Amino acid sequence: MMVNEQSKFSTEKAPKPVGLYPHARKVNDLLFLSGVGPRQAGTLDIPGVTLNPDGSIKDYDIETQCRSVFNNVKTILEESGSSWMNLVDVTVFLTNMADDFKTYNKIYAEYFADNQPCRTTVEINCLPTPIAIELKCIATIDQ
Repeated sequence: MMVNEQSKFSTEKAPKPVGLYPHARKVNDLLFLSGVGPRQAGTLDIPGVTLNPDGSIKDYDIETQCRSVFNNVKTILEESGSSWMNLVDVTVFLTNMADDFKTYNKIYAEYFADNQPCRTTVEINCLPTPIAIELKCIATIDQ
């Protein structure tokens, strides 16, 4: 019989989740990250986003958001006992594939040059907060 070891991880060094869920969950030797966006830890600030008074997006810089979300993923991985090099699968959600894919793909290549996990990129019409990118990741974690 296989023992299913599970642990939940959350950290103050990453943006607070917008719902009732941990930043990551370990199941045996896999680490599943909840959706990660570009917000700054400890604030509601979103790097690269300018909001209208009603909270809708006025304009945004996808490069700044990409760098911020990748750094947030790295922080969560490290705080959970894993690492960037342990990523094995990345699902990327973009709200504007036509305008943002080329820039996102260029930044992605910088961050993932040494580790090339499987990747899926999909366009969605919105995310729960006024952001243009979110990542869902799976990594390995040492037992």
